[in-house]
Amino acid sequence: MSKFTLEGFGNPVPVTLTPDITESQLLSFPPFQTWRSTLQANLKLQKDEDHVFHRAPFTLRSITVQSVDWFTHSQIGSVTLAVEMENQEGKILPGTASLRGGSVAVLMVLKPKDSRDERLVVMTEQPRVPAGSLSFMEIPAGMLDHENNFVGAAAKEILEETGFKILASELIDMTELALRESRISEAENLQSAMYPSPGRSDERMAIFLWEKELDRQEIESLRGKVAGRRTSEELIKLRVCDYGDLWRLGARDAKTLAASALYEGINRSGVLQAELKKRRWGERMRLQKK
Repeated sequence: MSKFTLEGFGNPVPVTLTPDITESQLLSFPPFQTWRSTLQANLKLQKDEDHVFHRAPFTLRSITVQSVDWFTHSQIGSVTLAVEMENQEGKILPGTASLRGGSVAVLMVLKPKDSRDERLVVMTEQPRVPAGSLSFMEIPAGMLDHENNFVGAAAKEILEETGFKILASELIDMTELALRESRISEAENLQSAMYPSPGRSDERMAIFLWEKELDRQEIESLRGKVAGRRTSEELIKLRVCDYGDLWRLGARDAKTLAASALYEGINRSGVLQAELKKRRWGERMRLQKK
């Protein structure tokens, strides 16, 4: 196993690699870069007299790469690290970290034009091997590409089955809106996202809203079109369900429950209405300039 020294932590940090990854590959892996900079920022916060660890600050002692998962021969999927952090009193922080980076989930809300209160949502049913399930119910999820477009299997199937192409300009970042109203300090340099398992993984997910008004006839035809169909590969099934049933159908899925909670919260607070008004004004000004 090869080693190198990681700088930037006030003390030299030895990093032990597995044979299937090099120093340059690890250092250029975006989730590792984000994790490193976030940890650096948080360790520096210990200098504040009000910090819980001010009297006995923790120091990063070493990093050992335990495993590497490759999507392709040139693209890293995830890296698992054993991280040793200790203070001068000999206390150690739990330090296994699986780094895979961020993703996005979308709450798709369809609203009939002839009803103020009725709402429907689009969900996916698909295999999730880590959960041991072949028909896991959840809201659509995938990755954001370098141009901030929603990509991945869920977005592709939504487009194919419903004709809805989800564009970045149509997405409302509910996580970011909620954090604007939060009193939590931003000094920790955390991402504007939901962390479903921060005790083990850096995985984070921005929760977006995509809301669209449709004629009732269009919604009813859509409901019949996607509710019972699978894709050609028979991996993903799209379903249209009543919004009131979302908490039941998605009770096992953290992002579904988080999306529902955020949607309810920003609706009650008036934050969503303010954001929509701002967007409509921006769109009006853009059209006037043409």
